[in-house]
Amino acid sequence: MMEIMQSGKAEFQFDRRHIKAILVDMLIAATDTSTTSVEWILTELIRHPHVMKKLQKELEEVVGIERMVEESDLENLKYLHMVVKEGLRLHSVEPVLHHEAMEDCVVDGFHIQKGSRIMINCYAVQRDPNVWCEPEMFFPERFVGSCVDIRGRNF
Repeated sequence: MMEIMQSGKAEFQFDRRHIKAILVDMLIAATDTSTTSVEWILTELIRHPHVMKKLQKELEEVVGIERMVEESDLENLKYLHMVVKEGLRLHSVEPVLHHEAMEDCVVDGFHIQKGSRIMINCYAVQRDPNVWCEPEMFFPERFVGSCVDIRGRNF
């Protein structure tokens, strides 16, 4: 962006204010989605006290009450992983994803041409009764033994 600004070859007005605005938008977008996800998960825990009690028990057993959770503890917090997965399933960071096909492909019998822009309705996918038993329920145990990866590698 600095190179575009300094070259003066942009076909539009582009100065430090524009760079600052873009960076602020990026920072807020990244922060806001994480904050919103945590708030939704906490809301579900408050709405489901039996789930919160199970999570508190796991935290006490794995971490104890004398110290804060550390990154090295995360590997052993299996129920916490299930709670996060279920929270993200119900309350997606982004309800609609935009994607562009990088090559011709077939998805569910439909031919998708290279360069096609596709919108994926995550809200519908994550609440599909053909995939999820009682999809509107907050039920972290549905992820016991599941290979679903919240990083998007297997979902």
